[in-house]
Amino acid sequence: MKLFLPQSQLEEWALADKADLKDGKLVVMVEGGASFPAVPAVHFVQLVSGDDTHKLVAKVKTETQLASLGAEQMADSVIVGETAYEVVPGYLTEVALAPRPADKKPSNETDLLAAFILNKMG
Repeated sequence: MKLFLPQSQLEEWALADKADLKDGKLVVMVEGGASFPAVPAVHFVQLVSGDDTHKLVAKVKTETQLASLGAEQMADSVIVGETAYEVVPGYLTEVALAPRPADKKPSNETDLLAAFILNKMG
């Protein structure tokens, strides 16, 4: 499962010593810790001006994907050609979720991260 983590959320977790970014990895410091690859990305929140010809609203794109579109990011804005978007900067990480019964606690570090993130974000 791919998860987008807003920069503001990561900063909050870092201040609380729950998780941090180190060397391109999301390091979770709960339940024995775990790390997951994380790449810079943005979540396209809304169209500010122009036409959404690339259909980016509500999508998440990495820096590499933005470069391939010829997009320019400036803080919480991305411009693609003549079109401007409001974005939320953050990171994209991927975790595998093992199926488990609803009444069972998370069993491994991946489940713990996903549960932690989903509970915090939800």
